[in-house]
Order: sequence, then C-alpha cells, then structure tokens
Amino acid sequence: MPIILSPETSCCRCIALAGQDVVLRNDGQSLEFEDLKGLQASSSDNLLFEERHTDICVLGMPQDTSLPEGFETTTLRNYYAEHGEEHVLPYFRAKALYEWLSKTRYCPKCGTRLEPSTNEEETSLVCPNCHNVIFPRIEPCIIVLVNRGNDILLALHRNRISKYYSCIAGFMEAGESAEQAVRREIMEETGITVCNIRYFGSQSWPFPSQLMLGFTAEYESGEIHIQESELQRAAWFPRNNCPATPPKGSIAYRLIHQSKY
Repeated sequence: MPIILSPETSCCRCIALAGQDVVLRNDGQSLEFEDLKGLQASSSDNLLFEERHTDICVLGMPQDTSLPEGFETTTLRNYYAEHGEEHVLPYFRAKALYEWLSKTRYCPKCGTRLEPSTNEEETSLVCPNCHNVIFPRIEPCIIVLVNRGNDILLALHRNRISKYYSCIAGFMEAGESAEQAVRREIMEETGITVCNIRYFGSQSWPFPSQLMLGFTAEYESGEIHIQESELQRAAWFPRNNCPATPPKGSIAYRLIHQSKY
C-alpha cells in the first residue's frame, strides 16, 4: 500500500518521533493509535502518516515539542543501542520517511503540490500536474577504519555535537565508486593515502537519510594534515587503548571494536 497521510484509524505499529528522539510511554507499553492522536495535539507542526505494507503509523513532531504527562523521550541512537537492529528497523524507516515527507512538498519540475501516489506497489509522491514521481531520498556515505600495524586512525569531527573519536566518513559524490570515495575522503581530511580497501558492512542511518557503507583500509603513505573545516584532530591510537568512541548501535562502533585487519 502507498503512504496514507493523516490516517483516521490504524492497526499498524505506532511510532512517535520528536526530532531525533523516540517518544515512549512511561508505563513501558507500546504506543497505540489513540496515543498518536493525543500527542498530535502537542504541536501544530506535525505530520501523521501510515505506510501499510511496512505496518507502521508514524507521528513526527519537532524536537522541542512539550509532551503531555505519561510520555518520555530517548534518542533514536540510544534506542538502537538498547534494542538492536531488527527491532529498530521500523523506527529507522519511520524517521527516514518523516524527514522525506516533511521536506518534500512541491514538484521540483513545475512547483505543483505533491500528492501520495496511488500505486499499490511503491511508496512515492506524484505531481498531479506533470506526473513527476518522487521516491524517498537515500544519501550514500562511506565510513572507513584505517589500520597501520596495531594502530588505527581516529578523528574528532568538528561539526558533531558528541566528543567521540570516530572513523573518517563522508558523502559520496556523483560519479564516484565507493572505493574512490574512501580514498578521496581520507586524503581530503587527513592527507594520507590508503590501500587494500575492503568492504565491511552497511547501516541505515536516518539522520536524516544516510546509508553508511563501511570499509577497512590499510595505511600506505603520508603524514596526517587535517582538514580543519571538518576535523578538530586526527591521530593514530593503539586499537586496545582508544579514546572515547561511539557507543554500540553504530557501524562506527563495529568497525573500531569488531573489525579484523
């Protein structure tokens, strides 16, 4: 089934989001559709929608929404770390669709207001004027752990709120392969070259719409010279004696603590 905006009834899994956070009931019970309708009154800037084929009904609200008594929030990252990938997959889907729907209102070709598609086999928006079809956006990124003997390359990123040291990462550019993006991002941000690039795994990361493609690579040459607009610091650390790194629930954690080299 396609997306249904402002559903009147729902028997799907109900999910409420407040910006980057998941809204939960204080009593530990699962949200019901009446909970979503009640929460909807908390903010005039909200979006309620249903995607039948994935069995989710979602209420998206701004980060600073004041919730009524009986509800609390936790970050989606923390929720993922506590519950695991399979359980959180519907929440990631909900977050990605909410971001897409809230930012995709008008046809980029003719400017007409978009409408949910009636095509039963896809989730999309369609222009009633020029019939342009818009699908949910996914932005591919690479994230790579560079090894040099027993050391690994970690960086403190300038534009992130957390103070964790993490892997080098960045968006792929048009026309690039993932391996080319790995080489370019590492060179741009640290000034070193790498070899033996190996695929590690992937992860949906809907903040707002990334697909993270994880790799390992081996140091080849060069000295660290950071791109100051992107990084505060980058250095080699013993793998068994790292600074604070991202918590469980991210591909960065898996690369740093679980990958082999």
